[in-house]
Amino acid sequence: MKRTARRLACLLPLSFAVLTTAGGTLAQEPSPAAPAPPAIAGVKAPQPTVPEAFTIEGEFVRVAYNNEGYVTLGYRIANGSVGEEWMYLQTGLTLRHGVKSQSIPREAFSVKTPDGKVIPLATQKDYSNAFGLPALNARARVQRDSLNYFPPGVTSAGAFQFFADMGKVGSLSFDQVEVNDNRAAFGRLFFKIPGGIQTGQHWLVVKFAGSEVQVPFRILTKEEEKQFRKSWEEIKKAFDEAQGLGK
Repeated sequence: MKRTARRLACLLPLSFAVLTTAGGTLAQEPSPAAPAPPAIAGVKAPQPTVPEAFTIEGEFVRVAYNNEGYVTLGYRIANGSVGEEWMYLQTGLTLRHGVKSQSIPREAFSVKTPDGKVIPLATQKDYSNAFGLPALNARARVQRDSLNYFPPGVTSAGAFQFFADMGKVGSLSFDQVEVNDNRAAFGRLFFKIPGGIQTGQHWLVVKFAGSEVQVPFRILTKEEEKQFRKSWEEIKKAFDEAQGLGK
């Protein structure tokens, strides 16, 4: 037990994903108004500035939600792009049960970097004029994570597209995404990061009609990633057991 605690003390900052639910799995729709994440082995999880719950569902998959909106995030490509100018994120969205349908504009998405800068979602013009994005998209096609972690009331899914690929037949871009409480929407997000992607704590910020969801994700150094991957299963098991979710 002491050995496990020591290992978690070293590795928790890398995974940063303490469950903040009030007694259950995501499928049981725990209270999103849960208190601040508790410390495990003396290490605190990142602190959002809004009421929400968040958790970890894969090595590079994060989930955050409140009473209004639900956001899933895959950032494997971004984690492997340290120093590069463009950040690629895979995202899934839906609304909580009983919340009326909404149109979420591209201006509702931003990324907060470790140095406190807030980067808006790129425009279609920025995307079209960028170099190297076809290669980034090619990487994403072979390095994908499942983002299908939604409440049981979500029974269907569709795609949203803020970015059109030039020269691709039928590729169109739209400035908003329609969401409701029984259908998930999945899409790509691109952010142009001044000075390049840095390691450290980031937040994907999504503004719904009446609230904001902040999804924490940490870009790891090579050494941090090596340690994290080596102990991934142990970390996930420890998190689940700490919240009473283990078998």
